[in-house]
Amino acid sequence: MYGAPVDLSFKCLSSMTDALTEEPNQGLRPLKRNAEKKFCSRSLRLNNNIITDLSGFNNTVSAFLSEPSQLAWVDLSFNDISHIDPVLVELKELRVLYLHGNSICNLSEVDKLGALPFLHTLTLHGNTMENEGSNRGYVIAALPHLKKLDFSAVTRQERIMAQVWHRSGNRGKNTRKNQDN
Repeated sequence: MYGAPVDLSFKCLSSMTDALTEEPNQGLRPLKRNAEKKFCSRSLRLNNNIITDLSGFNNTVSAFLSEPSQLAWVDLSFNDISHIDPVLVELKELRVLYLHGNSICNLSEVDKLGALPFLHTLTLHGNTMENEGSNRGYVIAALPHLKKLDFSAVTRQERIMAQVWHRSGNRGKNTRKNQDN
């Protein structure tokens, strides 16, 4: 029923509305369309563009996908996104989200993703927030249902440590700075 990803990567898109004028890249598997000429896919690649925000995301998804509410995999890596847009939290079937190589600087942005019940894979490496320290523990504490973070499995030990860290009140604080004081 669901086919290959709709691939709009490497299109020099600076906005979501720019995508509306593009034809998806051809992949190894052919894209299937329904009677309305929309793609039968649950995956959308928007990586390696110059997107700064997700204004118009819903319209773009609705224009391309036959069942936009079933979107389960979104690749927004290597863009210039500075925050996690609330529109992503509306994707209740989202399971995989790639945000690596962007400009997200506040680790607390991750908290927004807690509303996604099926999210099990997330990438964030290569964002400015990496400089905050303890980001892996923070993300695992904020999103305890994650199975993979930055292409690495979340271990049982990391879950335990994240729970301890969360209970101790360190969420949102850079523990290295606190130790230096």
